[in-house]
Amino acid sequence: MKYISAKILTVKGRDKMLSKDIGIDLGTANVLIYIKGEGIVLNEPSVVAIDTDNKKVVAVGKEASEMLGRTPEKVKAIKPMKDGVIADFEITEIMLDYFIRKIHARNFLSRPRILICCPTNVTPVEKNAIKEAAERTGARKVFLEEEPKVAAIGAGMDISKPSANMVIDIGGGTTDIAILSLNDIVSSSSVRIAGNVFDQDIVKYIKDKYKLLIGEKTAEEIKIEFANLYEPDKKNKLEVRGRDLVTGLPNTIEINELETEEALHESIYKIVKAATNVLEQTPPELSADIVDKGIVLTGGGSMLKGLNEILKKELKVPVLIADSPLTCVVEGTGVLLDNIKLLEENN
Repeated sequence: MKYISAKILTVKGRDKMLSKDIGIDLGTANVLIYIKGEGIVLNEPSVVAIDTDNKKVVAVGKEASEMLGRTPEKVKAIKPMKDGVIADFEITEIMLDYFIRKIHARNFLSRPRILICCPTNVTPVEKNAIKEAAERTGARKVFLEEEPKVAAIGAGMDISKPSANMVIDIGGGTTDIAILSLNDIVSSSSVRIAGNVFDQDIVKYIKDKYKLLIGEKTAEEIKIEFANLYEPDKKNKLEVRGRDLVTGLPNTIEINELETEEALHESIYKIVKAATNVLEQTPPELSADIVDKGIVLTGGGSMLKGLNEILKKELKVPVLIADSPLTCVVEGTGVLLDNIKLLEENN
């Protein structure tokens, strides 16, 4: 028995010594992974392609994303994350397992400690689902942290002092708004309006106005490369190709910047309202800090042209875009992994 115990201790010791601490931004649109000591090692779309005949995985990540809207009937490209939480547990587990194997963060001698970020308003059931999905991939320990807090840290904000920092993190599935002080969230809100809803808004607008059906990829390209929310110029035009809903044939139309603002207006002002509500819940002393420091935007949605100007105009405070908005959350996990003892105390 003594020999067996010693052997077990040796394996456990090896496990701790060889295992990697990893941070995961498990996003609706993309999964980003950070390995302590190595930095960001993976950034791929949150998509899995499945053969519906035999239920086998055809592709994961970038390769699967390229199949969206282009697959034969028997191959289905699935986005297992919706609104920042798990919509399909089994597919999420497959995706996570694939990515963890791809970055070589786990082997028969080591099991990593994993930090995963989640929106502020997730339910205990949704939190457990995220935790279980990570544990089933072979994690030794799983920590959960709220996304806006991690995004603020990744954006370089010092949230440890008794002064307010405000962050608006606009991802693919949710927009998380939070005011932070003394390493904690003072007031927050999470709305399920973000990048994916913006894409749907553009699809619906073009469908209703021009009777033209466009795909998600086309809508995303319009959003990223052409849309303008602040003082849009009607003279700036873009050709858009799709399927004519009247004739059923391919067709090309022209849209202008003003139309993109019209398409996105309602969703953007829901985010403005949510940010206003958070500010109204904030103690006066902290509100004064935000007037001085401004609001920092993170997440891919923050790069929408003119959004910072709209927020600045409506909220009456300075609004800045983080230096690396797309990677703030996962970079924040890296900072937290450097202080893993604090994570262990808080989880």
